[in-house]
Amino acid sequence: MRSHKLRLFVCVLVCAICLLVGCGSRKQSPTGDGTYLMEVNMKGGSGRASIASPTKVFLRNGDATAIIEWSSPNYDYMVVDDKRFLPMDDGGNSTFEIPVKAFDEPIEVIGDTTAMSQPHEITYTLTFDSYTAQRL
Repeated sequence: MRSHKLRLFVCVLVCAICLLVGCGSRKQSPTGDGTYLMEVNMKGGSGRASIASPTKVFLRNGDATAIIEWSSPNYDYMVVDDKRFLPMDDGGNSTFEIPVKAFDEPIEVIGDTTAMSQPHEITYTLTFDSYTAQRL
């Protein structure tokens, strides 16, 4: 009977640890070159604009870039790490290919919108959720 209680205690302890640390429930960040779909969470701004999620993320030689499509055609550039990115095309909503320096951590970006009486740079944070990554 004593060994049964000990096994039960160990099982409960392992389960509790798994709940606390996740026990592998989170996937590793995508590592292989390729194209992935991944959820991206945006914070900041007035809440009027949004971005499409999930979004395409490209991994090439250890570097990641993402396609960011705004809910508006009025973004004329984005800034990431002090580098300016122009829209990919002129039709439809504003779409940019930007670098992704980290997964599962907020990345600060700036979007310049022309929707108001004069252009305004607005700071946002984007968090790319590697747990949701699906290889295409």
